[in-house]
Amino acid sequence: MVQEVNRQFIERVSSFQVVGVASNGAEGIQVVQELKPELVIMDVFMPVQDGAQTLQKLRATNQEVDVIVITAAKDKPTIQNMLRSGVIDYIIKPFTFERIKQSLESYRSFRKQLETEGTVSQEEVDQWLFRTSMDSTNTFGGTGEGKGNARTISKEEFLPKGLHLHTLEQIVRQLSAETMPLSAEEVAERVGIARVTARRYLEYLEKTRRVNREIAYGGVGRPTNRYMLVGP
Repeated sequence: MVQEVNRQFIERVSSFQVVGVASNGAEGIQVVQELKPELVIMDVFMPVQDGAQTLQKLRATNQEVDVIVITAAKDKPTIQNMLRSGVIDYIIKPFTFERIKQSLESYRSFRKQLETEGTVSQEEVDQWLFRTSMDSTNTFGGTGEGKGNARTISKEEFLPKGLHLHTLEQIVRQLSAETMPLSAEEVAERVGIARVTARRYLEYLEKTRRVNREIAYGGVGRPTNRYMLVGP
């Protein structure tokens, strides 16, 4: 019954398909070797061979597969052991469909970015490593419709190509520290980025309704766009 519920949840997420199911860890190793899936979702508590043993054997045999754990095991030693063995996410039962959807969509984004050619920046690596952080002090509850706290950013937020989470957080922190709106040039100077880059981030924040844009007139030259965070 649990397997069927998990299958239905997984296949409700676009581009994911369950290609095989195993009833215990030992059988799971065989299924992975035969079907060579890209991603395995496993429990810690399994008959014959538990999740920790199964994960160790997957790594020992160099199976090129990523692993997400969904389990009732919530003791710190178990979680630490699974993370050390390379799981990309750890979901504690009971869980919601939204939580597994979030995990799978984050994984899909991660895989797509890795499949492109070229090198990556430190900001991109940071975004991948911390994409599943659930720290409530560093989350944004909005959906792009103007809801939630504009002063914090979600680690799971999917940013447009070319924008990076670390830079976005720095810009939000700078805006949050000011009582008066800032121009793109002022933001660029404070964060240490190009003005055109700062403008792209500010336009994104405006589009997702987390900053208000004001047009400042006066003096010689063109009017200046100035930005301030929405609400506390």
